Amino acid sequence: MVNIVFMGTPHFAVETLKQIISSGFFVSSVVTTPDKPAGRGLKLQPSPVKTFALEHNIPVLQPEKLSDESFVSKIKELNPDIIVVVAFRKLPQSVWSIPKLGTFNVHTSLLPQYRGAAPINHAIMNGETKTGISTFLLDEQIDTGKILLQKEVEITNTDTFLEVHDKLMFLGAECAIATINMLIGNDYKAIDQSKIEIKDGILHPAPKIHKEDCKIDWNNNVVKIYNQIRGLSPIPAAYTEITNSKGELLSIKIFHSEYKICPNENNNPLGSIISDGKKFLGIQASNGVIYITDLQLAGKKRMQIEDFLRGTKIS
Repeated sequence: MVNIVFMGTPHFAVETLKQIISSGFFVSSVVTTPDKPAGRGLKLQPSPVKTFALEHNIPVLQPEKLSDESFVSKIKELNPDIIVVVAFRKLPQSVWSIPKLGTFNVHTSLLPQYRGAAPINHAIMNGETKTGISTFLLDEQIDTGKILLQKEVEITNTDTFLEVHDKLMFLGAECAIATINMLIGNDYKAIDQSKIEIKDGILHPAPKIHKEDCKIDWNNNVVKIYNQIRGLSPIPAAYTEITNSKGELLSIKIFHSEYKICPNENNNPLGSIISDGKKFLGIQASNGVIYITDLQLAGKKRMQIEDFLRGTKIS
């Protein structure tokens, strides 16, 4: 029986773990992050992967540091044939070199493009029309190991982060099962990422999203802003600030929008509001207008634009 150790944390990783179990593979242990305080009471909350593992009677390890000798020794005791990594931290060589058949990661991009923590967000924000899943053998760097398997998915012009996330969540599980079988049967050819042709010679990184990445710059063109909104929806969400009729500055998160490329015939200042106060709210950008359709005022519930305008008078 093939012995698998699974490493992951968020909801995205649960689907792969679920498929590994339902495919009849033996998972001797799950490794995830320590419980973290959350909610108003700041009670310790387990990761989605831990919750799923305990529901299926799989032992769980939650090391603070992956390089601790006690943790490394525990993985050696488990003697896994394969380690499967999905949305987890960088592993030290002392861990990923343990399995007989290898340690592989399920990454949500077509490597070598979009290496890093936020590949889905950045692919959408850059206006990509396709992305995919890459499984690769771990090495000393981040997301640079030899490719085992890749499969593509389409990004439509209306897809948000959440929609692409869900497409890749199921495709990632499918690719993980296929990769496990490839390793078991020694039926694969690992491809060095340096041998893969890069479109236009440009390598796009995918670093972690920070708050400054979420603020909209109205000097940008409408397509760039529209893609930024899609790529950050619903989490962490693009945002801007507008002024109400009382002169108060309001911060709003934007989840959905539409755009119109058009000349600024009235010479509206960039970032100024165009609205009838009832059904639509547009904001002037460099080459057109972004129309907000779904938003959330700080401290309030998410709402459609008509509901927002009904309760908020805009300057």
